Amino acid sequence: MRAAGTRGLLKGPHMPSQRSAIAALKKLEADREALDQRQRELEEKAAIELGRLLLGTGIETFSKKGIRKAGELLGKLGEEEGLRRLEATRPAPAREPQASTD
Repeated sequence: MRAAGTRGLLKGPHMPSQRSAIAALKKLEADREALDQRQRELEEKAAIELGRLLLGTGIETFSKKGIRKAGELLGKLGEEEGLRRLEATRPAPAREPQASTD
């Protein structure tokens, strides 16, 4: 048991080891650099996956600017609302002329 007044002064087995603030900052910076690198790798993989999903949909004929704008607008709407609005603007299928019964 700890004596009253020594709270936090005694180092127990679960207390973190003491290290200088400079060393902690260096480690933090190294961790951030590693996370930034990992993020770049994952973004590249995600871009490849998205590209594969979009190929053959017709959107590959859009300009880069058009694809980005469409993606941003759909992202703001969300998946369900974006799809609902796109479906609502889809042209109705052409009807075949009906044979006259005259």
